Amino acid sequence: MKRRYSNEGNDEAAIDMTPMLDIVFIMLIFFIVTTSFVKEAGIDVNRPSANTAQTVSKGNIMVAVGPAGDVWVDKRRVEVGAVRANIERLRAESPEGAVVIQADQEASAGVVVDVMDQIKMAGVDSISIAAKSKD
Repeated sequence: MKRRYSNEGNDEAAIDMTPMLDIVFIMLIFFIVTTSFVKEAGIDVNRPSANTAQTVSKGNIMVAVGPAGDVWVDKRRVEVGAVRANIERLRAESPEGAVVIQADQEASAGVVVDVMDQIKMAGVDSISIAAKSKD
């Protein structure tokens, strides 16, 4: 009698991970490219309402003026005199973006005008003031 040997039990099953890694890498790139980042000024303000409020699509630089006259740019509290330098720095990062001022309803008009003046001195011509639409 002849003995027959079988190698069925000795083979190790291996899964090729290369295609899965390629897919995961492509998905990672897709999610990074398609992610939109929301820019905020740093504080929540109670915006006044207006009948003619419109949505601005290129509001990349957000400046907030709180009810006590505190000014926030890029989630940091700044003095009114430092608004120009901060806007110039942010404008260098995104030159085509507009500036949106989120002024609280209780904020002093003088502080808002001073902030607008600083933004104009930074070389920005497109300034918008955020408002809620009356519906």
